[in-house]
Amino acid sequence: MQPGIRIAVAGLIATAVAIGIGRFAFTPLLPMMQADAGVSLAAGGWLASANYLGYLLGALMPLAIRMPAANTIRAGLVIIGLATLAMGLAENFTAWVVLRAVAGVACAWVLIFVFAWCLERLAPLRRPVLDALVFSGVGAGIAAVGLLSIPLMRANVSSAQAWVVFGVISLVFSAMTWRTFAPDEKGASGLVARSRAGAPAWNADAIRLIFCFGVTGYGYIIPATFLPVMAKQAIHDPLIFGLSWPVFGTAVLGSTVIAAIFSAVVRSTRLWMGSQLVMAFGVMLPVFLPGIAGIVIAAVCVGGTFMVITMLAMQEAQKVAEPRPERLMAAMTAAFGLGQIAGPVSVSYVVGDDGKFSAALFAAGLLLSISACVLYRVDLVKLAHP
Repeated sequence: MQPGIRIAVAGLIATAVAIGIGRFAFTPLLPMMQADAGVSLAAGGWLASANYLGYLLGALMPLAIRMPAANTIRAGLVIIGLATLAMGLAENFTAWVVLRAVAGVACAWVLIFVFAWCLERLAPLRRPVLDALVFSGVGAGIAAVGLLSIPLMRANVSSAQAWVVFGVISLVFSAMTWRTFAPDEKGASGLVARSRAGAPAWNADAIRLIFCFGVTGYGYIIPATFLPVMAKQAIHDPLIFGLSWPVFGTAVLGSTVIAAIFSAVVRSTRLWMGSQLVMAFGVMLPVFLPGIAGIVIAAVCVGGTFMVITMLAMQEAQKVAEPRPERLMAAMTAAFGLGQIAGPVSVSYVVGDDGKFSAALFAAGLLLSISACVLYRVDLVKLAHP
């Protein structure tokens, strides 16, 4: 296998493990945990938020300490596999909270350093398709885990057994990347050094970007955490409600390619604003169109925009805070992480006695719509001062 392809495939596998299992295996397994472990929606919200808090802490750690890239990727993948495996062996809620937080920390490590490590080595090849292959791991992981969850549910596998299955799969696929992520430490300290350098201009545009990206984290994470639960409320056949999560992952998989086509003719702020409105529509749709159809359309709208918004947000940070955008990017990532934590927790407080998500979804959609208006203001400033 050519070195460039080997690097890209290793990046795809690592990001698929980190996102598909370390971060979002919980989403399709939550209905199973509700059925056989008695996990309530409120408890599910706390478990999800523990993972997102871990992700936030893991994302901030490289800004404070030097973390060798290849060794950190390897350590993160092993921790994800072991923490996932342990979810099936532990039998109390406190242990689950700790394990989900640990997996979140490791997930952040893997994503940050895989993207930096792979893109640095692929840049001299000038083959954008290889870069896209690395980023496609996010959607591939979500879709694969969702599809595998369907036969597990139909076979009446317990949630504990499913966690063990995903833990073993995680370790096996991580082993496949082990030789590729060899510790040569080329440029490993650069990420930290650049991140500490300089101070961003905390102007109005920077504050607006931080707010809008934080709202995205809050808005997308509610369906991203509870979509299969919502689908199960609409229809009980796992073959049907289980498809909601693979649909979400498939939408993620193709979204960045479509966005790249539009970016040639549409300014990034307008594309971000449009994506924010599409996400708002998707988040709120199940409120006004109850049933599996509304949920599937929501999966497409939300899944098809959250990675696009992430890409566009980082591009805007580069423009607003150049030549040293790293701290603004870190602040935006922290806001996104806080939004992810707040989303599931808010669900635990506002979900109705009937288990419906209408209030939480409506609030998230409203915030996303407001943030789109804020982005419109950013776009007007860019037109006045190109």
